[in-house]
Amino acid sequence: MDARRKEIGRRLKAYRMGSGLKAEEIARRLNISRSALYRMEAGEIVKIETLDALANVLNTSLASLLGVGVEYYSKAAAYFERMHQLEAGADQILARFNPISYLLTTDEYSRHLRQMLIEALPPNEAKPEAIAEIDTIMAVLAARRAATKPTRIIALMSVPEVERFLQFGVIGRFGLPAEEWARRRAAARREVENVRRLLNEPRPNIEVGLIDEMLPTMTFQLFKSKKETLLAVSPFRLSEMPNIRYGVATVTAAPEAVAIYEKLAADLWSRALKGQRAAARLGEVMARVGGAVTVEMRLTRASARRRKSRQ
Repeated sequence: MDARRKEIGRRLKAYRMGSGLKAEEIARRLNISRSALYRMEAGEIVKIETLDALANVLNTSLASLLGVGVEYYSKAAAYFERMHQLEAGADQILARFNPISYLLTTDEYSRHLRQMLIEALPPNEAKPEAIAEIDTIMAVLAARRAATKPTRIIALMSVPEVERFLQFGVIGRFGLPAEEWARRRAAARREVENVRRLLNEPRPNIEVGLIDEMLPTMTFQLFKSKKETLLAVSPFRLSEMPNIRYGVATVTAAPEAVAIYEKLAADLWSRALKGQRAAARLGEVMARVGGAVTVEMRLTRASARRRKSRQ
């Protein structure tokens, strides 16, 4: 029972982070102290009436807070906090991200990601609030990266998605100056090169499979522990042209859903290139895209020089 209360507390924290409300505001609406709210998040016994009121304040359902059926997350910050919690309790994570699992990216990528998320904001966005939300997400992602638990990670990647990532670069919108675009493409190449190193110099707790065809855009993760397997499916995107604003992510332990995704993952893994074969395939893609990008950049620069000479 203690474990179940702690899980309720973890979900409560995730929904609180996604709500954009401060702990003080939630406590005020419930007529409780902030410390009482934090004790609930730590797994203290709480009345069902209080949980029901909390669900209303956090714009979710009592069933989601209790973990009955499916948990729904319409806020990226809440979902990524939940991922952090599930990763901490998992012995194995099977991740299908587009194009690279965030857990396999470099520290440099985090710096680019923040800029990408800001670039992706619409021109008329209320910037301070939106940037505050982005910084909340980046803090959660940093905590995920800093986790020290030696969890086994199995990652599935798609060759066409990697190729698109290399062509676009780490960008949040189109229309960047040519020189900046070149830098962003170079940053994307470094991320793919990092995956190549993982394939050529394997680590005991990391395995990567490369699928030579396009995969569904929705990402999914299977979190396996001795107790259970949980499935998370998400529309949120942390690669080129990211999306953290729209969509609904789900988390469930429903046997049917877990079994379907386990079968899908097993099928993909059986057909995936691995090790040095996968590294060689990535090298081919990088060489092909690199040549095309070089030609394109030369044409872009030449066009810019012609426009400047006519002015």
